[in-house]
Amino acid sequence: MTMDRKRKSLWLLIGGGLIVALGLAFFVSPFASSSPDGLNKVAIDQGFDGQEQESATADSPLAGYGVEGVDDESLSTGLAGIIGVAITFGIGMIIFGLLVRFRSKEASPGASPPAMTTTGSA
Repeated sequence: MTMDRKRKSLWLLIGGGLIVALGLAFFVSPFASSSPDGLNKVAIDQGFDGQEQESATADSPLAGYGVEGVDDESLSTGLAGIIGVAITFGIGMIIFGLLVRFRSKEASPGASPPAMTTTGSA
């Protein structure tokens, strides 16, 4: 397999995975359970759920798993899922790009990999 075919296959895999993740985020996230998660359930069971305080990010545009200003709850949740996937994907691609760039600078062009040596007797 040539390098161009490998690169194309990699990008097809990444693109396909991104499309699946975006689709799941938009179409499945509105069906998430509205029941309390584990931490909320313990707080309710132990009786200290009334002591909760508002988060510092409670006024953010994506607070509460929805998009501020979108009245349709399912659409709001789906859009928040898409935004979350896109941000996570973008950050991952930036980190991956930096790692690849760092590794390519580390291996100087034209240099052969270090020879493997073995020690000990058989």
